[in-house]
Amino acid sequence: MITDIVILAAGQGTRMRSSLPKVLHTIAGQPMVEHVIRQAQAISDSRIHLVTGHGSDQVRDALADYDINYIMQTEQLGTGHAVAQALPALTEGSRVLILYGDVPLTPADVMQSMLNNVTENSMSLLTVELENPHGYGRIVRTAGAITAIVEHKDASESQRSIREINTGIMAVSQSHLARWLPELSCDNAQGEYYLTDIIAMAAKEKVAVVGSQPEFEQQVQGVNNRLQQAELERWYQLQQALVLMESGVSLADPARIDVRGTLTAGQDCFIDINTLFEGQVVLGNGVIVGANCVLKNCTVEEGTVIEPNSMIDQSKVAENCRIGPFARLRPQTELAAGAKIGNFVETKKSQIGAGAKVNHLTYIGDAEIGERANIGAGTITCNYDGVNKFKTKVGADAFIGSNSALVAPVSIGEKAVIGAGSTITKDVSDYALSVARGRQISKDNWKK
Repeated sequence: MITDIVILAAGQGTRMRSSLPKVLHTIAGQPMVEHVIRQAQAISDSRIHLVTGHGSDQVRDALADYDINYIMQTEQLGTGHAVAQALPALTEGSRVLILYGDVPLTPADVMQSMLNNVTENSMSLLTVELENPHGYGRIVRTAGAITAIVEHKDASESQRSIREINTGIMAVSQSHLARWLPELSCDNAQGEYYLTDIIAMAAKEKVAVVGSQPEFEQQVQGVNNRLQQAELERWYQLQQALVLMESGVSLADPARIDVRGTLTAGQDCFIDINTLFEGQVVLGNGVIVGANCVLKNCTVEEGTVIEPNSMIDQSKVAENCRIGPFARLRPQTELAAGAKIGNFVETKKSQIGAGAKVNHLTYIGDAEIGERANIGAGTITCNYDGVNKFKTKVGADAFIGSNSALVAPVSIGEKAVIGAGSTITKDVSDYALSVARGRQISKDNWKK
């Protein structure tokens, strides 16, 4: 059966106190509404409709990579009004799942379970019990069956004592929505059209409202302000940490790791505090990541040690390498087995050969460094002339003395030696010694 998924994302989110639409505020580095879309995409035979309003153009731009039917809600007159805007776009006879762009962590299996309960004689409602239900719509049951939802502002004192609350997430047939939505009234404390009023309509028509609850309340927690955003972020990150530890990864502190993407780690990895992983990151067995490191879209093979305060971005690191501390591997860096990148070294678009050493205070860009080559402290590849980039090649077992400048395009041969402080502008052949620096002049008894 076809499923229409309607995501409500039109609100301004005034309590966020931001010019950014609320649904574009992030959890784990990803807009909240994008979390919702990615889970919704797991539902087969589905089409996603996004109801937008405030900041519609910004929302569209942020979600340009997704196949979405956009629906504009020019006036924000409540959830019932928002879903009604989507009604003409729904497939006749479909199942309809209603989600919220600021409720980012509802899993796809919960969505699917709800959809499985949708028939011509039943609909599904996601509820949760809270210690403090203040502000939420209460679930009213009669003989155990859900018969109504009463919004907090409209609830009596006895109804406000109910702890089971409405999450707003529901699944219902298109035919029921087509009949019920036009009957909604705005005669309430908010002056809005409440989607929740269709529960009473269902009860009146003897359409069973099947209630279900998530495993964790955070899976249905909405974000209305910065505090709630931060709380949900930490809960999400803790779940990532628990998965990592269950797979054999040691974390110095599960509360001080951030995964903003996907982190796949082998057994016996160790990750120290304040580490950040973005995009797709893969760690091999036994990799050690020191404190305060940032890894983005990279692969690090087994046995490699990343010392504290280092950054690896869009790079590939082979087994048994050593990186840092305070090293930066920029995009398209590739380290072969056993290579070493030391403190305050920056690399970019370069291949570092097996066993090569780039130890201190050095910049290597647009370069090929041969196996076992040694790059001295303070060496730079002068790869840019202000317009174009040029390549530097250093042969296997070459020795580059400290404080050398290699002016590309230039090639240094195998086992060649470059004297410290040299500026190399011409190719150096294999086994050669090249020294290119100004002649030292000393004058005794010099007086200013």
